[in-house]
Parts: sequence; C-alpha cells; structure tokens
Amino acid sequence: MTRTTPSIGRVTAAIVAIAAMLPYLTLKILWMAGNPLGLDQAFVDDPTVVALNAMTFGMDAVGLVMALAFAMRWGMRVPAWLVLLPLWVGMGLLSVIVVTTPLSVLVEGADILPATGPIQPWVFMVVYSGFVVQGVGLMVSFALYARDRWPHVLTASVADRPLTATLPFQVVVARGALLVTLLVGGTRLAWAFGVTAGLPGGVADAYSTSSAFLDGVKGLLAIGAGAALPAMVAGAGRAAFWKPLVVAWLGTGAMFGWGLYAMIVTVTGGPLGGDSPGLVGVVQLFETLTGLVMGMCGAFLLAERSRRAAGGSGGGHVQAAQHPLEREDREGDRAPADHGHG
Repeated sequence: MTRTTPSIGRVTAAIVAIAAMLPYLTLKILWMAGNPLGLDQAFVDDPTVVALNAMTFGMDAVGLVMALAFAMRWGMRVPAWLVLLPLWVGMGLLSVIVVTTPLSVLVEGADILPATGPIQPWVFMVVYSGFVVQGVGLMVSFALYARDRWPHVLTASVADRPLTATLPFQVVVARGALLVTLLVGGTRLAWAFGVTAGLPGGVADAYSTSSAFLDGVKGLLAIGAGAALPAMVAGAGRAAFWKPLVVAWLGTGAMFGWGLYAMIVTVTGGPLGGDSPGLVGVVQLFETLTGLVMGMCGAFLLAERSRRAAGGSGGGHVQAAQHPLEREDREGDRAPADHGHG
C-alpha cells in the first residue's frame, strides 16, 4: 500500500526548495524584461544571454512545479516519466553544486567571487546559495516522495532482477559504459589532481581550487555510476536496490546534464560561450552521450523491476502492472466514481 498523504518532512523539504527558488526566478524575470539588476546592460541585452536566461528560467520553473507535486496529494498521480525525467537532469546538475559550492567557499572564501566581469559578486552569492538550498530541499523531498510512491521497487534486493528480453541489451550498455566512465571520470580526476594535459592554455592558467573540486566531483560521480549500473543490471549483491540506484541516478544525471549544458553554452557562443577545444570538448561530448545511454538503460531496468514488483505484490493490482512505476493503490482515486455505480 502506497502512502497518499505527504508527510510533514516531505512537505517541509518541498517548501524550503520552493522558497530557495524564488530569488533566482525573480532575477531571471527581471533580466528577461531588460532590467540589468546585478548585471551590465550590454550583457543583459545580448540575444544569447536572453535565450540562456529563458532556458534556465524554464528549468527552475519545472523544479518549482516538481516541488509543489511532492508537497501535494495530486503529485502521486503525475505520470512517472514526468517526475523522473526532469528530476534526473535537475538532481544531476544540483548535486555537483551542493557538494562543490560549500567546499569552495570553505577553502577559498571571498576569493571565489570574480572581481571583474559583467556579473556583480552578490549575484553569484544569491544564485549559488539558492542552488545549494533548493538542491538539498529537492533531493530530500524527492527521496521521501519516491519512498512513499514506489516502496516495492526501492526496498527490493538488487538480486531480485527480472529476466527480460532487454537484459542482453542492458548488459552490453552497462559494460560498455563502465569503460567510458572510467576514461572520462579518470580524466577529470587527473585534472583535479593537477595534471594539465588536455587543458587549453587559458583554462590551465585560470584553473583554481574550485575548478579542481568541480572536476573531482564530476569524475567521482561518473566512475560511481559506471560501477553501479552493471551491478544493478546483473543483480549482484543483496543490498537494497535504492543504494546503487542513488549512485547511478546522480552520476548519469550529472554527466548528461552538465555535459549538455556545456555544449549548449559552447555552441551558442556569446559572452558566456567559448571554445571547448581538444580533450575538454571530447570529454563533455562523451559525458553527454554516455549519460544519456546509461539513463535509457536505467529506465528499462526501473520499468521492468516495477512491473515485476507490482505483479508480485498481490492480486487486484492489474492496472499497476500495466503502468510501470505508477502507483499501486489507485482505489482512492477511483472512489468517487465507484460510489456512483453502487
């Protein structure tokens, strides 16, 4: 039986996330309207910046809707893919910021803020502190939401792996992805520990402790995801399924989200753009493609495990078995209609 009423913890975490999003969304609205608050006017008026502001505003607005869904009963009826897809990308992006921003501030202090440029220092403080808080709020509220909605999937053993027609495909993808994640993750870890091979001269000269934290966390997440996915696919171990799932979820989401964002900024050019020559561009490309393919593999696995768990949870849940990852208990939603046929 899935829980339909949000817990106090889930609602609180969602409200905290929403509150942290509002300053960022307000700034984006002002900038898209032409108000240069915290920015140079020429920077605000640049067409590429306007387009990127619209894109990132939309991304955070989706996060706000997701947080509302986690705090409301109707959120349990949202189709699973509409919840999982944006949260996969969003949590991949935010997880890196949640870890690296406090570390960078702790080590570098005020030196982390750029002294010059089109963006005033206080904007970075507002934006990134908001990212950290909303990231924690979204992760906690989503974890509690997923526990309430899909307990049969998350608490099952990793070894409880259904044998399906897509298993050979998943095995090939998981093993191949492990090799790629070792390469791209290892490259980022090498950069984090001071190796400059593959870095353009300008990037190497400007490389800082914050840059090392970013590369280090991205590298660890990539390697962690590369190790977790084969274990999930093979059904190796007796641990609860949610444990390797968290690692694979964050790692693949970070690879795809950050890789795609970097490629968009590079391709669009403008004040925020720039070249990603040589090995940097190759790493970003392979992170994007590998994260996407691993995410698709994980989607197959989640759907099949959900179908197996729903089908084996007892009779009377045929509809849940037909709709993977949807709620098992739909009786509460059908109650008013049932009463009309009494």
